[in-house]
Amino acid sequence: MTDYLVYDVFSDAPFGGNQLAVIPDASALPEEDFQRIAREFNFSETTFVLPPKNTENTARVRIFTPTMEVPFAGHPLIGTAVALSDLGASEQMTLELGIGPIKCHARDGCAQFTTSQDLEIIAEPEPTLVAEALGISTDKIQFSPHPPLLATLGLAFTLTRLDHRDTLAALAPDVAAFRKGRDLHPSSLDFAQFAYVREGDTIHARMFAPLDNIPEDPATGSACATLAALIAKLQARDVDLTIHQGDDMGRPSLIGAKTKGPAVTITGQACVTMRGKLVY
Repeated sequence: MTDYLVYDVFSDAPFGGNQLAVIPDASALPEEDFQRIAREFNFSETTFVLPPKNTENTARVRIFTPTMEVPFAGHPLIGTAVALSDLGASEQMTLELGIGPIKCHARDGCAQFTTSQDLEIIAEPEPTLVAEALGISTDKIQFSPHPPLLATLGLAFTLTRLDHRDTLAALAPDVAAFRKGRDLHPSSLDFAQFAYVREGDTIHARMFAPLDNIPEDPATGSACATLAALIAKLQARDVDLTIHQGDDMGRPSLIGAKTKGPAVTITGQACVTMRGKLVY
């Protein structure tokens, strides 16, 4: 039997944030079962912790959504770092991901990581298609300081600024439009949509990836990192953002995103809610 933990990530209290299943020692599990286990949990991500390839690093972490393995994601990294800290790992750790090693710091239920991946603008999706996917009219989209952009720091999202918090709350995604976007932009994986409203350094956001069995994600650290990198690039100065996500689905999340040159640091809390064993 193999132990597992469930954490609520980007929340300091149970039943908020984004759920994450962590397998803290997956070395005895058959690799072909990783995807099936992730599908069984059916959270937006599940992480499998393995011995590092480089013995100077802390661990290797593989991240699975219900449908695929991904090279990088924010809340799995924060939650796994907190889990390893809770299990006695050093505060300073280096975790090997699909995009390479990432340095993390975790202590007392709070973690942060910094990524220096280059921001890549993949495409500029047609605004009418983005509006259709989000269930709004195009006049609700703000085109300053940017139109809808498909961008990535390791995981691709369409980033769209909206006109008002009420517009964000009323979004009603159209899965058929997501399929059109996926077919037009195959590098986007599933045409995931990250819509946001900005009020100074405060962001309110929602993320939808229904083609990846994630109707809505309560906290998406990788998308928040991409947004921070994009805003910093457009403003030609560093930013320090506080991002609220998950409020409109009853799982409030709080995410810190701060840039320093090309680097983006994501900060958040996580708390354990369940412990158990895989018994199959």
